[in-house]
Amino acid sequence: MAEVAGIRADSGARLEEAAVERFVSQALSGGGFAGKRVMVIVPDGTRTAPIGLVFKALEAAIGSEVARLDVLIALGTHQPMSEEAICERLDLSPEERRGRYQSVRFFNHQWDDPEALEEIGVIGSETIHELSDGLFSMDVPVEVNRRLLDYDHLFVIGPVFPHEVVGFSGGGKYFFPGVAGPRILNFFHWLGAVVSNPKIIGSKWTPVRQVVDRATAMIPVEKSCFCLVVAPDKRLVSLDYGDPVEA
Repeated sequence: MAEVAGIRADSGARLEEAAVERFVSQALSGGGFAGKRVMVIVPDGTRTAPIGLVFKALEAAIGSEVARLDVLIALGTHQPMSEEAICERLDLSPEERRGRYQSVRFFNHQWDDPEALEEIGVIGSETIHELSDGLFSMDVPVEVNRRLLDYDHLFVIGPVFPHEVVGFSGGGKYFFPGVAGPRILNFFHWLGAVVSNPKIIGSKWTPVRQVVDRATAMIPVEKSCFCLVVAPDKRLVSLDYGDPVEA
């Protein structure tokens, strides 16, 4: 997916629900999702964004044609979310959960359970040396939630904010650390600490982001991302769709 599609609100305005629904429908039109097993990866309740608005639009666009549509909560190392909390995250009423969305399975990531993880490769020491601007030279095993490998397409829905470890959140960060194992998770937090917060936060291409994107590229499943920009007053002002890096 080379090109990125996006919509923007006018200054001081918000993206209205109907505009978001049209955009998501158009973005996914002709995407070849019929019969596919689809996993939607979303942040937990610590991230402020209208995740449910985009999730519902995605389900309306392709839910009737896919073979499977499930949700994985990108907890990182955070606490698991209850069924009720996940419904709140996705703006689902109890009636909607029992009705239209009853077949959607919810999963919490389990970063500290080896049985829930799969090693998909290793970022070698020479590559780590290059990506970290010479700060580290070590092999970094790349582990992800093994459920990802049971699906044909992975969607990320998440906001993009300045972030103290990566530079900006969003994109592949919902895989690493969102649904990652402890070895790469611990490594890139340590890398961020060594680079230091003043050089990280608000910077687009940091060594940590380089590691995140390299690891994301190793996931052997097709991936795409809805990236949201949310104003301080919680207005959705921008929405982009494309591969996790470009979006």
